[in-house]
Amino acid sequence: MAGVGMMDAKRALVETEGDVEKAMELLRVRGMAKVAKRATEREANQGSIGTYVHYQADRPVIGVLVELACETDFVAKNPEFRKVADDIAMHIAWGRPRWIRRQDVDPDELERERQFFAAQAREEGKPENVIDRIVEGKVKSYYEDQVLYDQKFARTESFEGTVEEMVNDLAARMGENISVRRMAMLRIGEDSQEN
Repeated sequence: MAGVGMMDAKRALVETEGDVEKAMELLRVRGMAKVAKRATEREANQGSIGTYVHYQADRPVIGVLVELACETDFVAKNPEFRKVADDIAMHIAWGRPRWIRRQDVDPDELERERQFFAAQAREEGKPENVIDRIVEGKVKSYYEDQVLYDQKFARTESFEGTVEEMVNDLAARMGENISVRRMAMLRIGEDSQEN
């Protein structure tokens, strides 16, 4: 049920005195800790290209490619891994993120946005002592709009949470370092977008 080895599941159940829900949460927390450790220790140089093509009036109008990286070809060939790659590509067509991670955001553009949010708050007559909090809230919303990993996954019936949480959940279940490495989108009538 948890997608972990039998002995790991047994240890979690023993530690939580047979409470299945607590054991599942314990395994999830441990899996996320392992994911964070693996991300710094091992290189993800395998993976799969996820694809999505959106049709309108029987013609393709949006095409997305995304590179979902992992450590081994064994995981890259896994049908669940490949389905997640395709799901992320579909999400990109819907969410239209400009960057994969927060650290990818252009610092000059982020500073311009911060200045705009502050000027907007002042124009609305907000007190000076709350403007910084307003700006931080708007920057968080900006990340949720523009950064893939911060966006809520589009198909909530298959996963509730952000794209980053979905990738980390997959990494915990597969036992490997997994991440979105690159993405590209073509839309009819617009310049292509690649990160």
